Amino acid sequence: MHIRPFQPSDEDTVIALWNACGLVVPQNNPVRDIARKLRVNPEWFLVGELGGEIVGTCMAGYEGHRGWINYLAVRPDHQRQGLARELMSHAEALLRAVGCPKINLQVRSTNTAVIAFYESIGFAVDDVVSLGKRLEHDTPPHHP
Repeated sequence: MHIRPFQPSDEDTVIALWNACGLVVPQNNPVRDIARKLRVNPEWFLVGELGGEIVGTCMAGYEGHRGWINYLAVRPDHQRQGLARELMSHAEALLRAVGCPKINLQVRSTNTAVIAFYESIGFAVDDVVSLGKRLEHDTPPHHP
């Protein structure tokens, strides 16, 4: 798989991939999420290609204390082939290179298959409660 930074021309394909993977929920507008990421370390918004087609994504971030992973996704017809592991390895290398001591991520508690995947690559469930506060309220994207 060829891993490269996201380009604006990738947007429609990436959003379709996220929809196919069930990552788009009403409270998150993917167009706005992409625009936000492109303002902060846009080179850490990764896409993975096979045969010139985007088959995976991973957003990595770091604010000086913890690294974060968002939107790790592999197209359903390419899952269970090691591509998510490869994207995560690439993201982890980026975070290590800037001195990041720990990576955090959030997974819905009902998504046991994804939790098992992360555990298989060295993540452990932290005994914490995840809290959030919306500073901007997104509206779902409009599809013609």
